[in-house]
Amino acid sequence: MTRTLPAAGVARSGGMTRRLHTLWPLDLARTLAIHRRGRADPAYRIRSDGSIWRAVHTPDGAGTIAVSRDGDTVSARAWGPGAQWLLESMPALIGAHDDPGGLVPRDRIVASLVARATGVRIGRSDRVWEALAPAVLEQKVLGAEAWRAWRHLLMRFGEVAPGAPDMRVPPEQRRWREIPSWEWHRSGAEPVRMRTIWGATAMNVEKHHDHLTLLRGVGPWTEAETRARAVGDVDAVPVGDYHIPSMVGTTLIGEPVDDDGMLELLEPYAGQRYRVIRLIILGGARSPRRGPRLAMRDYRSF
Repeated sequence: MTRTLPAAGVARSGGMTRRLHTLWPLDLARTLAIHRRGRADPAYRIRSDGSIWRAVHTPDGAGTIAVSRDGDTVSARAWGPGAQWLLESMPALIGAHDDPGGLVPRDRIVASLVARATGVRIGRSDRVWEALAPAVLEQKVLGAEAWRAWRHLLMRFGEVAPGAPDMRVPPEQRRWREIPSWEWHRSGAEPVRMRTIWGATAMNVEKHHDHLTLLRGVGPWTEAETRARAVGDVDAVPVGDYHIPSMVGTTLIGEPVDDDGMLELLEPYAGQRYRVIRLIILGGARSPRRGPRLAMRDYRSF
């Protein structure tokens, strides 16, 4: 079930506005959902009126954007020093530059996935760090564990979002290096992920998003997860994911596969592999659970 939050306590006036008339199908909620890091993400809110709010540290500073859709019109309002940047980048965020038609189904299963995902687009946030930091937190752990750490760090060190006091703007890149080790411990993130993020602050990731694996502790999975969100890479494949190969195999051939098997199945869709993965995540088959669920670790008591 999708959690919605009331609109009370957030700005409904002021700020800057922009409207975009879309001549193509758009499923706004499912297109933007990849930027949400758990149901309690302080930087992402779904309001009771259906609008989607994001708090972002832009090149111009902190900003908040609220996006909604009425018919063929997408409306956006933004607040803070980063408001203009957010409105200018809004078309890219909702996938205005994406071409879903680039995926040509080669079998009935993929054709069915495409048909069930009308309006789902691969947008781009153009904020590499804000995709990279949470991706590092999600390395080799349960999503709930990573999202707990993300929420703690944003609530402690994120700026109150302009126009939305219940939200937090993720700290800018250099600020993450200043977060003391005991706060990482309180967040539940173990030292390995802390050191990876600390080390990543030395690179201008916004400029070098195609060289993220040069960073210690950042592998193909983290790079793919980052590029899919930040630059809209429709071919990014998160090799090393715990669930995705199984989902791809179960959906396409009826049985789970490993990374090599996933790459083989996706090879006919080279250039559009992440789009296929995204459609499978949204509407593909799931392998039956035969074992106990993994327990969420908690380093905070150590």
